[in-house]
Amino acid sequence: MLSYLPLLVIAIVYVVRIAEVNRKRATVAGKVQENLTLRLFLLIGTVMTVGSVAEFVIINRFTYSYAALAAGILCAIVSFKLRWAAIAALGKFWSLHVEIRENHEFVQSGPFRFLRHPTYFSMILELASFGLICSAWWMLLIIPIVFLPALVLRLRLEEPALVEKFGDTYREYQRRVPMLIPYKWPSAK
Repeated sequence: MLSYLPLLVIAIVYVVRIAEVNRKRATVAGKVQENLTLRLFLLIGTVMTVGSVAEFVIINRFTYSYAALAAGILCAIVSFKLRWAAIAALGKFWSLHVEIRENHEFVQSGPFRFLRHPTYFSMILELASFGLICSAWWMLLIIPIVFLPALVLRLRLEEPALVEKFGDTYREYQRRVPMLIPYKWPSAK
């Protein structure tokens, strides 16, 4: 029975994630600047999930590392908590797209004190969780080889849009707050 534990955990993480994506939120609509990266993120997440399960079943033959499983569960929990905190901080300005609204407010509270893009960091953690849970070491290569280039494409669209909307305020925020990896404690404004 314990040999199926990673499959159960993966199923739970996947169901929670899909429920989160499909959840209706009270948001303010704006002009969507592009759709490609969202589709890439969804495709990469699906490939990572299915591929991790396939590697677990076909290559690993239902064997896994308990330490990796625990690390994967921790990554999934931190990923969800961080993303939910970012969504709560953004409130009505949350979007799955690069979407700047006319009356968009600049948010620097919650996880945005530590990272300019906490949701993207949470996505990295979530993808890593699938590979770790299944001890799918080959699938973890998707993160640097496929996901990070798609993320760079997204950031090259989003960062200039934020600079255009918020100007020097956002430029100062860029200097003070890391983009993607929380490597320093927030400094005073």
